[in-house]
Amino acid sequence: MNWALFQGLLSGVGKFSTAFGRIWLSVVFIFRLLVYVVAAERVWGDEQGDFDCNTRQPGCNNVCYDHYFPVSHIRLFALQLILVTCPSLLVIMHVAYREDRERKRIKRLGENCGRLYLDTGKKRGGLWWTYLLSLLIKTIVDAVFLYIFHRLYPDYTLPNTVKCSIDPCPNIVDCFISRPSEKTIFTLFMVGTSILCILLNLCEIAYLVCKRCCECTKKRNEQVMRKSEKVVTFLHSQEIIRADNKLNEEMDNQCSYVHATEIRKPCLTKG
Repeated sequence: MNWALFQGLLSGVGKFSTAFGRIWLSVVFIFRLLVYVVAAERVWGDEQGDFDCNTRQPGCNNVCYDHYFPVSHIRLFALQLILVTCPSLLVIMHVAYREDRERKRIKRLGENCGRLYLDTGKKRGGLWWTYLLSLLIKTIVDAVFLYIFHRLYPDYTLPNTVKCSIDPCPNIVDCFISRPSEKTIFTLFMVGTSILCILLNLCEIAYLVCKRCCECTKKRNEQVMRKSEKVVTFLHSQEIIRADNKLNEEMDNQCSYVHATEIRKPCLTKG
């Protein structure tokens, strides 16, 4: 495994994640990936070689092993880790797309041109939906693998002995699983960390949606307040205009009265 590449991937994902996303990354890296690499591969390394049935019939061991272990735990764990980490690449690719657009725009129009994005890594617009989609995919992947494990291995546990009567076994034979208790403990541990990751993803989804709803509500309230201020300002200006018109009318009436009085005075003097 190329640890430098994986470390760069994790740092890139963590850079654009929320607090819940960073906790999710820590759980995946420490409690799932490292446990898988360091311990799980060794625990399941001898599963087929040490799967022993009390018969010497050729092919019976292989057929019974394939029946009770259609897909190995270790391969399911590996596939789950691959699929659950891939959606995070969507966010990195989207941010890289934004940065590329910004770089091409600056190259075409110059340094003083307006920016397309105030912050290419800020979860707004399409990037917010991409991030939310990645969380949904990760949650669904973990839930589907938990269901697969439960269907293949009920209660996620392994018995000490299984009975097999599939051809070419001559009769009902007992088959013994290597280190079943240890494998059950690791399976339950991986299942528990998967459930924890699902809860973290759900918390992050709820956090993102609630935050966006609060921002939309705040923005709507600000727009209503601005409209109210404009209405108040308009009404106030109308009141001022009406007051000016009323004052002008009063002044015109007074001027007309004075003018009429001045015209009436010379007529009274002549008489």
